[in-house]
Amino acid sequence: MMKTVGKWCVLLLLMAYAVGMAVWANAEASRHVCTGIEIHIEGDARADSITRSGVAFELGRYPRKIVGERLSTINTLEIEKYLGGFSNFESVECLLSSQGKLQVNITPMIPEIRVFDADGRSYYVNKDGKEIVSNAEFFADVPIVQGRFSKTLRPKDVLPVTRFVSRDSLLSQLVASVVVRDRDNILLVPRVGGHVINIGDASRLAEKRNALLTAYRNILPYRGWDTYDTISVKFRNLIVATRRDKSPLHPLPEVTEDIDPEEATLPEALYPAPSADSNKESKPTE
Repeated sequence: MMKTVGKWCVLLLLMAYAVGMAVWANAEASRHVCTGIEIHIEGDARADSITRSGVAFELGRYPRKIVGERLSTINTLEIEKYLGGFSNFESVECLLSSQGKLQVNITPMIPEIRVFDADGRSYYVNKDGKEIVSNAEFFADVPIVQGRFSKTLRPKDVLPVTRFVSRDSLLSQLVASVVVRDRDNILLVPRVGGHVINIGDASRLAEKRNALLTAYRNILPYRGWDTYDTISVKFRNLIVATRRDKSPLHPLPEVTEDIDPEEATLPEALYPAPSADSNKESKPTE
């Protein structure tokens, strides 16, 4: 019996302590003000500085004052909802630290490519194909892809190509952007050279890279780097180069009828046109 009473007493004391601490925390919050904002970026270090500055910029546009306001008046859930409205973040968590600061924990959405589509839209795309608004404060230096996309051809379908290019030490320096005409005609646009490279679809990329190097080593140095406007490596075991100059290589000579200048001055009557009967054999006269 005494043990049961003791347990209940301990439980009541703990509950009283918890209530007292909550009342004290609310009282402290009502007296203290927010002294600053701490932004913590989870995940990829590449996006840390860019995302951090972007979050700070957006919090500066938050409709309510944060720094200098009483802690009891700061609605962390409302701030989370405000920042969560941007597609640049996978998750947002806001809380007030014991030092009186607003702590913002961000997991950013990491863009893989920037898309310029045929409708004039520009946006980023992450590894899952999700669109990310291309806000200037969240600018990221990623491969550029241009093209007309639809439900059957999405920017996500080009990611195997951009990843292959980015990871290749040569192609990453060579290629400036990717242009998608359709699923079977993906073009790499070099930074220099005046031509484009048609790799077809997103398959056999290593094989197509080797074919391109063959063209660069064994064809263009001898034929001229400005000779072709398109180098196609889309076909297996075949390199097709399209000449920039579309005129015939060996133009046919013009054929003209030789006319004696003297005969040309004579009346036509002296040179009647041949009649149908002229080709018949003449019969001997009796």
